[in-house]
Amino acid sequence: MHKFTLGIEEEFQVLDSDTFKLRSQMSKIIDGGKVLLQERIKEEMHQSMIEMGTNVCENINQVRDEVSYLRQQIIKLADAEGLKVAASGTHPSSLWHEQLITSKPRYDEIVEEMKDVARGNLIFGMHVHVAIPSREEGLEILNVARYFLPHLYALSTNSPFWEGRETGFKSFRSKVFDKFPRTGIPPFFSSVGEYDKFVDILVRTNCLDNAKKIWWDIRLHPFYPTIEFRICDVVMTVDEVTCIAALMQCIVAKLYKMHKKNQTFKNYRRLLLNENKWRAARWGVEAKLIDFGKEEEVHFNQLMNELLEFIDDVVDDLGCRSEVNYVYQMLEQGSGADRQLKVFEQTGDLCDVSKYIVQQTKKGL
Repeated sequence: MHKFTLGIEEEFQVLDSDTFKLRSQMSKIIDGGKVLLQERIKEEMHQSMIEMGTNVCENINQVRDEVSYLRQQIIKLADAEGLKVAASGTHPSSLWHEQLITSKPRYDEIVEEMKDVARGNLIFGMHVHVAIPSREEGLEILNVARYFLPHLYALSTNSPFWEGRETGFKSFRSKVFDKFPRTGIPPFFSSVGEYDKFVDILVRTNCLDNAKKIWWDIRLHPFYPTIEFRICDVVMTVDEVTCIAALMQCIVAKLYKMHKKNQTFKNYRRLLLNENKWRAARWGVEAKLIDFGKEEEVHFNQLMNELLEFIDDVVDDLGCRSEVNYVYQMLEQGSGADRQLKVFEQTGDLCDVSKYIVQQTKKGL
């Protein structure tokens, strides 16, 4: 069986230890971390953001070890500089226009092209790479995996606040990112040739210089042999990271297995999938999503149970049963957004929400 290796990228907030507001000081952490972590710690366009990327992980246990190790190191480096690290899709109260932009040709170019859309893109996500046998197989899997994106997204919702306001959304991060071009759920592509032709037209007409500027919720990675899931908010705890990554790995493995047996799974139109994505952003794990087979609304819990049944025959092969079963705990305790809102309801103080996120980011390390 193909090895569905994994890689995780997490974007973290850099906060002031006293105010728990964003601080444009990632360079202090990066300078200390480069010696120890090398390519696994990266700067981002906003100086109040820092990205961590795991090595290639053979299985979900390695994912847990890597993510835990990287979080431990980044927290330690931040503490030494009087800073804090937080995992949330948006900061509860900081203002985007007060954050500094990293001066680098790549970022300068993006800001020059997109102006305030780029400057205002102060959001924090989690990207999960799952290895694929070939681009052809990958595209077949990707076309179908689009159906499950709202399920995964609802679980990850962790950005209910924006610039000091309760937005009414469980994930406002995607609403901010929607202003960028080439975002959202991708269209169906009938072949790799069709996909490559689409990218080629964009490159030739100066829409982009390479396929990395396609920022869809799921994509064939332009340089690595992976499918990259990009839809999720960065989640608060390591348990949530490993659960969602395990689900993604299982979905890819299951669809590959079906493809090998010439079994099909219906492809639904992007317009329908977008309805479910909107509901996931608005209500998270409390959403009613549309079951397109039955053509009716069903509670999110029911769709999650169906997803768990669907992937059940690959879970033990991948050795991730306990990580996948953590879904039940996530449904019980609510997503990160639900927990942030609960703290705000109890205290009425967004600074307390940020303190809670900082504490949760360390949980289980």
